[in-house]
Amino acid sequence: SIRRATIDDLIAMQTANLTCLPENYQMKYYFYHLLSWPNISYVAEDHTGNIVGYVLAKMEDNADTPHGHITSLAVMRSHRKLGLATKLMKQSQRTMKETYGAEYVSLHVRKSNRAALGLYTDTLGFVNKGIEAKYYADHEDAYEMEKSLLTPEEEQAKKEREEEENKKAETQRKTSRKGRN
Repeated sequence: SIRRATIDDLIAMQTANLTCLPENYQMKYYFYHLLSWPNISYVAEDHTGNIVGYVLAKMEDNADTPHGHITSLAVMRSHRKLGLATKLMKQSQRTMKETYGAEYVSLHVRKSNRAALGLYTDTLGFVNKGIEAKYYADHEDAYEMEKSLLTPEEEQAKKEREEEENKKAETQRKTSRKGRN
């Protein structure tokens, strides 16, 4: 089952991270995420209540457009191919949008991580936005990926608002130029 992560889950989340991924974090980093954004990180439990996966997420506070970021996603090898990573990601993204008004979510993934790339692009609909050179501690490059959280209707309304704002700005520029002549 999928549920919101709590402080009591942090040791098990760190254990899953250490078991599954080459990028590891100090415990204070997990605390920071859970204390700052307590409702967008989730864990997957097996039938005995053991944590077998997690998503660690945050909001990018100082961004022009509110958006979330997936810091880390891991599922124990014994529980892969069950859809847990997809469920964890979708729940985190839904809460980012509902709670914080996130318009999109971003993440980094190793260029060599074919399984994760498939999950992000084919299953979850992320788009590759570029490469960040030597992103990881071992100097491997990362793909920068994003996914819109807006519905097609919300995308259209946003586009119309931006077009209206651009028209107003253009009118103001023309008006101010006339005033100087």
